[in-house]
Amino acid sequence: MPTPENPTEREGFGVVESWTPAEIVAELDKYVVGQSRAKRAVAIALRNRWRRQQLEPSLAEEVSPKNILMIGPTGVGKTEISRRLAKLAKAPFIKVEASKFTEVGYVGRDVEAIIRDLVDISFSMLREERREAVRELATQRAEDRLLQLLVPSPMLRGFEEPEDPGLQDTREKFRAKLRAGALEKRQVEVEIEESQFPSLEMYTPQGVEEVGFNLRDMMPGLFGRRKKQTVSVADAREILWQQEAEKLIDRQQIAREARRRVEESGMVFVDEIDKIAGREGSRGPDVSREGVQRDLLPIVEGTTVNTKYGLVKTDHILFFAAGAFHVSKPSDLIPELQGRFPIRVELDALTEGDFVRILTEPKTALTKQYQALLATEGVTVEFTPDAIEELARLAVEVNAKTENIGARRLATLMERLLDEVSFEAPNMKGVEIKVDGAFVRNSLADVVKDQDLSRYVL
Repeated sequence: MPTPENPTEREGFGVVESWTPAEIVAELDKYVVGQSRAKRAVAIALRNRWRRQQLEPSLAEEVSPKNILMIGPTGVGKTEISRRLAKLAKAPFIKVEASKFTEVGYVGRDVEAIIRDLVDISFSMLREERREAVRELATQRAEDRLLQLLVPSPMLRGFEEPEDPGLQDTREKFRAKLRAGALEKRQVEVEIEESQFPSLEMYTPQGVEEVGFNLRDMMPGLFGRRKKQTVSVADAREILWQQEAEKLIDRQQIAREARRRVEESGMVFVDEIDKIAGREGSRGPDVSREGVQRDLLPIVEGTTVNTKYGLVKTDHILFFAAGAFHVSKPSDLIPELQGRFPIRVELDALTEGDFVRILTEPKTALTKQYQALLATEGVTVEFTPDAIEELARLAVEVNAKTENIGARRLATLMERLLDEVSFEAPNMKGVEIKVDGAFVRNSLADVVKDQDLSRYVL
């Protein structure tokens, strides 16, 4: 069985499909503290995709994704778990806020824009993957073109003369200098496109749709006029590489694959879904809330959305919905939408012990980030165990006295804690700073003591 250190990827998906749920949870543990129930649910959902792909096509078509409703206060890891899962799976992922959409007939974004944006993300991901695949060849071609600009062929009556061995030898000498970085500041003249992607939009019944991509294919001579520009060799290398990479990839094939990847492995995270949950006996704005739910329903159930890359079916896109549900409750959602989120997991509020782990265990823990950032200035920062415990205690205290925003509280406390050091760091090269419990208490005493000030600490 492949492990996270030696993943196996199926062609066209880029998903680590053969990982077991336990391996997926272990990988998520590197970035998100606690919330084992939510991690188990998303790990099973990802594994189910692999299982569906092993079935006969006729049966696989009938297997619906097990969408997940995450219930819990802000800052406990709902978004981070979903985002890390998508990154792990190399799947197209988009996060949207349900409260930003309006029902059909009202001014605002329509829900199908979610899928159009997701396909755009998928296309960009695939284009970067294809560019990386042809990087070596594109780099070689870009270098050859750059040498032709640095050592052009002699012209005779408007025609290039046949290249002689001496010219080739000169170019090879320049190639060596180029690779050594000796010509980076030299100026050369390159051709660039004035407008590679025209920003032409069309208002359709499905919403605002960009049509520049299709027009560019239909009338290639109308868009993208070239002009010459003088740039440094360093900039020219990047421009020429971009041009050569674009020549080596097939945009139509990428568009087809982008649609397929969205249909088979796309993920959508709908945040603040509790904000569009109607409340019993209420009137007015709740009509619009229920309208948004009914507009979301076809997307989650499975429909076909028209995008600028073609038609996309949403039947097997995996949806995560999340909300605090402080005022409303999941049962306030319309029954049809509730039925499309069969898996419900409650995320736990963070404790002081969780904050200690968040500050130390993840690969990208805040303490590690600040140590790395200040190390670029030559400043060494050491956090003692009692400093971590004091930070966790203060985070819990401030969350209790003001708005409880979970782990996000740590970011502002850390910034306030190291404010002076961050400001003076350029003049502190070689200095070693030990952050202990007393340092934390002295730096953050005013924040915790002053209730009025605490209300403005995010």
